[in-house]
Amino acid sequence: MEKVAYQGQTLTRWRVGQSTFLAQPERGARLMNWNLTLGDGSVRDVLYWPEDANFAEFAKVRGGNPILFPFNARVFDRGEIHFWRAADGVRRPMPIHGVARQGDFKVTRLDARGFVAQFMPGDEARQCYPFDYEFTVTYRFDPVGLSCEFALTNLGPDPIPWSAGHHFYFTLPWSEGTTRADYMIRIPAAKRLRQDATGALIAGPALQPEESLANPALVDTFHTALRSNEVVFGEKDRPGDVVVRLGTEKVPPPAATVVTWTLADDSPFYCVEPWMGPANAPEHKVGLHRVAPGETQKFAVSVGVR
Repeated sequence: MEKVAYQGQTLTRWRVGQSTFLAQPERGARLMNWNLTLGDGSVRDVLYWPEDANFAEFAKVRGGNPILFPFNARVFDRGEIHFWRAADGVRRPMPIHGVARQGDFKVTRLDARGFVAQFMPGDEARQCYPFDYEFTVTYRFDPVGLSCEFALTNLGPDPIPWSAGHHFYFTLPWSEGTTRADYMIRIPAAKRLRQDATGALIAGPALQPEESLANPALVDTFHTALRSNEVVFGEKDRPGDVVVRLGTEKVPPPAATVVTWTLADDSPFYCVEPWMGPANAPEHKVGLHRVAPGETQKFAVSVGVR
């Protein structure tokens, strides 16, 4: 583990076996890049980070793994986006993907295998999410993978709602001369959903258990009712698949969700996102979790290459 200078910033770099990880934990607890050194000496980017990233707009950079807390994606209150209503009946603002990815974190542990960072809510976060809590992000790095655990502790007198997640930007395609059509994804979902213009959940596309990543129907789809916690994607008939595991149980809770998304047909990334529940959980309650006073809830995911 070492500090490195990059584009006027000080980043932390870890080398664990074949893997190199790059992060700026103080800003959004953001893992920026993960790459693998292969047997022939070449380097494969697993997590994408753009070389021209604008650090002045760090939270908006499309790369790495933004932390989505307390809620995923777009929330609505009675059809109006960027608002939510808590149990007290008060309407409050809530940016897309919540308040953590653009927030400050305090590093509470930094060692050769990862870090722990605690969210330090600013004025925006306190206005949007006015609870007394501690939210931490713990990363552990391994030779061909990583794990990340969220922990939300309720320090106040009332239950705290949350439905958090990850926004992994995976490099794709990763082999020279290939396109998305050369890559397949296996998602063991019994139900697919989408979100309409008012935030309501609606039926999603009919998909096969294994689909080409070139299929446009995958974009912005919520895959839920998962029969297994493993999502696998990679090149057809070649090693090097990425395995994303949602939770620690072989079968996740019924509302647990994996989202597939990309920006454009030629984007150099594809997002496979493990979430606690679908978007707009505070309103429709699907996948909404509540932490009782004095209690801690955790959400863990892992990613590996095989």
